[in-house]
Amino acid sequence: MIAPYTGDTTALRRIFGGFPTGVVALSAVGDDGHPIVMVASTFAVGVSQDPPLVVFAAQHSSSTWPDLARAHRLGVSVLGAEMAGRCRQLSSKNRAKRLADIPVSILDSGAVLLPDGTAWFECEVTAAHRAGDHDLVVMQVLGFGEKLDADPLVWHRSTFVGLAT
Repeated sequence: MIAPYTGDTTALRRIFGGFPTGVVALSAVGDDGHPIVMVASTFAVGVSQDPPLVVFAAQHSSSTWPDLARAHRLGVSVLGAEMAGRCRQLSSKNRAKRLADIPVSILDSGAVLLPDGTAWFECEVTAAHRAGDHDLVVMQVLGFGEKLDADPLVWHRSTFVGLAT
């Protein structure tokens, strides 16, 4: 039932992928004045309610996170099931095409939100902690919103799926 970890990252990734998670888009206006976005399935809410904190893990190999980390504020859009077809585009290696034909809302703070979500957060990074090949990024929630009639998008077994109710 339990075997010792032997360094088999393929098996470990498969097992990690068996844990369903929500999918978010983290976005902000970049140094060049254009919106930038990255997708994460490592987002966790309710880390703290006082102050309100959320967390996600940014891979050290990400070329987008260093740009987002410089932003004053980040928008976090919890993606809905209707975005399943666009999620691969949002996480494309081609950063210029990630937001092509996808509407965004830019807040005065520079945080960027995707309207087709189930919930939104405006956040400020408060801490980052090195954890293996990722950084755990803690963010304080400064504002939020929700769309109650939207179904969430779930990442499970390397596939984007809707949540059956």
